[in-house]
Amino acid sequence: MSKRRRRWLGLGLVVALVLAFLFVPTNQYVEVPGSAESLKPYVKVAGIKDREAGSYMLTTVGIIGPASPAVLLWSKFQPFSETMSKTELMGQDSSAEYQLMQQYDIQSAGNNAIQAAFAQAGKKATVNHLGIYVMSLLKDSPFRGKLKLGDTITALDGKHYETADQYVTAIKARKVGSTITLTYLRDGQSHQASAKLMRLPGTSRAGIGITLTEHTTVTTTPKVTIDAGQIGGPSAGLMFALETYTLITHQELRKGQNIAGTGTIAADGTVGQIGGIDKKVVMADKEGAKVFFAPDQPATKAILKADPGYQNNYAVAKKAAKTINSKMVVVPVRHLEDAVTYLTSR
Repeated sequence: MSKRRRRWLGLGLVVALVLAFLFVPTNQYVEVPGSAESLKPYVKVAGIKDREAGSYMLTTVGIIGPASPAVLLWSKFQPFSETMSKTELMGQDSSAEYQLMQQYDIQSAGNNAIQAAFAQAGKKATVNHLGIYVMSLLKDSPFRGKLKLGDTITALDGKHYETADQYVTAIKARKVGSTITLTYLRDGQSHQASAKLMRLPGTSRAGIGITLTEHTTVTTTPKVTIDAGQIGGPSAGLMFALETYTLITHQELRKGQNIAGTGTIAADGTVGQIGGIDKKVVMADKEGAKVFFAPDQPATKAILKADPGYQNNYAVAKKAAKTINSKMVVVPVRHLEDAVTYLTSR
């Protein structure tokens, strides 16, 4: 081989390696600070406008990936970034399943937020149980190929249940290998599918290998509509509830300030832990928030047994605010009422 040919081959190899370093995806993802934006465009209450200065802010994390080696190297020098594998981020779900689950989670967060806000205001909210969403299917689910993501299960062996837990309980009562029939909606049409129950991995219980969540709507007067567009996940629940509560009670709680925060919300107003709170603190501070509400669920023996690396959201948020020398007031909350009480008593 000529010296010139070897030189060109060597140059080609270098170029290929550089391109791979810059662009070839790995199985890793990078979590970084995302955004902090007003909730006014996302939460609408019929006949009521949010005219108060300032805003409640929805905070997010950003996900980069699958990341190239260059992005992974860059992330090592970023103060608020975290690298994780696809499994750590999505579990066993495919990218499509993960995205769909994120959308269902935020829909559920909106419904819970409306219920919590109306309960806090002493007003009535009616929950309409439409069925159970199919959010994901295990590879060995007996219903794989029969059901698909987004189907709504409406009955098990002809019986309708109100919650996902009730369906799970009914299935647990059956024997492994017994046949069940699920009625489901797809594109507005009712269908049925039958299969034998599988043995759930690591247990002796029967199951169907499907992740389920409630498909509900909430009816209120005035009507509340929450639409977060492409934003996914359940962590905006607390702030959805605060925006809704403020509007339906006709109060001015923000005092013209930007109020940020995060946390899941249950229908009874209980606030739950979320991920990436340090990154959300960074974005809230950058966008001028004066207050940041953080879930405060202290570690218990049961929590530490299930998750030895558990960190309390409030503690992490306080540490992040101190690291960036933020003047934001970080406020611990365990219930929607805690946030309302803080805002009304300032």
